[in-house]
Amino acid sequence: MNSVHPPVLIVGAGPVGLVAALTLLQNDISVRIIDKDPHHRIGQRGAGIWPRPLELYNFLDVSEVNGLGKPAPPTCSYKSGTLEPLKDPLAPQMEPTPAIPFHSLKLMGQQLLDVILRRHLEKFSCSVEMGTELRSFEQSDEGITAILAKNGISEIVDTKWIIGADGAKSVVRKQLGLTFLGSTRDDIRVVTGDIHLKGVGLDRVHSHGFGNFNERGLSLRPTDEVGEDGWQFFLYGNELDLTKIAESEELVFETIASLIPTEITFTKVVWMSDFRANIRMVNKFSEGRVFVAGGNVHSPTGGQGLNSGVQDAFNLAWKLALVQKGLADKSLLETYSAERLPVISEMLGVTTSILDKTISSGDPSVGRSPILHMLGINCRFSTIVLDEFVTSVEGRPINAYGMLDEGHLEAGDRAPDAPNMLQVGRAEPDKITLFGLYRPWYHTVLVFAPGIRQNIVRSAVVLPSSASVTLVASPADLVLVDREGYAYSAYLVEADQTKVFVIRPDGVVGAIVHGAEGVKKYFSKIFLDA
Repeated sequence: MNSVHPPVLIVGAGPVGLVAALTLLQNDISVRIIDKDPHHRIGQRGAGIWPRPLELYNFLDVSEVNGLGKPAPPTCSYKSGTLEPLKDPLAPQMEPTPAIPFHSLKLMGQQLLDVILRRHLEKFSCSVEMGTELRSFEQSDEGITAILAKNGISEIVDTKWIIGADGAKSVVRKQLGLTFLGSTRDDIRVVTGDIHLKGVGLDRVHSHGFGNFNERGLSLRPTDEVGEDGWQFFLYGNELDLTKIAESEELVFETIASLIPTEITFTKVVWMSDFRANIRMVNKFSEGRVFVAGGNVHSPTGGQGLNSGVQDAFNLAWKLALVQKGLADKSLLETYSAERLPVISEMLGVTTSILDKTISSGDPSVGRSPILHMLGINCRFSTIVLDEFVTSVEGRPINAYGMLDEGHLEAGDRAPDAPNMLQVGRAEPDKITLFGLYRPWYHTVLVFAPGIRQNIVRSAVVLPSSASVTLVASPADLVLVDREGYAYSAYLVEADQTKVFVIRPDGVVGAIVHGAEGVKKYFSKIFLDA
């Protein structure tokens, strides 16, 4: 007998699957999320979280990620055989601006990130089913029948949609028959893990680098998540037998001790794994009612993989919620692949370029640029965005990964923030931020207007600083005064100009239009009977 099942089955309970689940639950869509591993994963793994994903966690109201995440420590590299720095250690710096409140890399191990996200799922009475494996599935136009297995017992379930967030070895991807294009770099191997050790002269203010990437090298990053003597380590170099090292805690101790010219006291290796640099991506992200998210693999240089996966999940989930509710046509889901594939393709190029520069220089820190912050990622080329202030995008080269240009803004770009907005119509006006308005279960319509006499459907009117804030009457949900001009500056609007922005649930500018007709035209691309 088939069991009653929520409309969405999510396979894989790492951060990508958890973000997909949370986004759907916040949209009132119930989910079932499973993972074949019997126990939750431990370890730091991909610990870097860049500014754009931090914004998405903010939209999901998961503030702990930014609050508990640690700034990246400056890296100190040393002259061979000594603890004498090669140069003054520098940490990458990017100053915050009103439009970019999350401005720098934060570090948080996947183990802690998973715990935080699972706690948010529990608010919706949803928990991860560990040790539960997807064996197979069959789909039709009406739904999917899947076979699950746990403790040797099979279960047949009926569902409407499947999201495969089960990583590089994805069962979902393989059963869909999607191609996995790319290559494996057998010349690039790394052993990474978490370790407890103490070293004379090794402070916990810096990350420490010894040797070089091509011959023999070690990187140590202090992390209190592992313990007061905890470190995340990376071993690399062609002169090391990394396959053999990864099989022995003692060989890890010996190798690290040989690379650091000081007295080292080891306690234990918490976990470790070796990997080769795979650079692969799927040819499409979906087939019928089944989707994959975050299953592309790449060089770890740049830390873009997990960060890209959670953006895949967010892009898909808000669209899937509208379709499942009957508010949008199924064709909306085709824009998931269309919008994300160009981003992933360019991301692979970025991380591969950094890898090649690392190999040629022997220095893992080379090739970094602001593009890694992921704030320039866009879908200007998407069929569902609308911009009445730019000429046709047809024929323009696609630069999906982009470079952030705060002096330019088009539909399909990341929506900027603006702080210190004054909300009027209350006895005591509140100061709010635009990011405080954006959430994954609705679109936000911002009307920038010199006054509030416009006859237009809207949820927020943004007035210039010169506007009066008394005796306001408006059909909008909110009336905001941009007292310090941050919103008008970030959205490139003149004080005497009327301009309407529709912000999608994923914090992307869906439309920039002149008025009500433009808003209606945009929503006709999204909603049925709009």
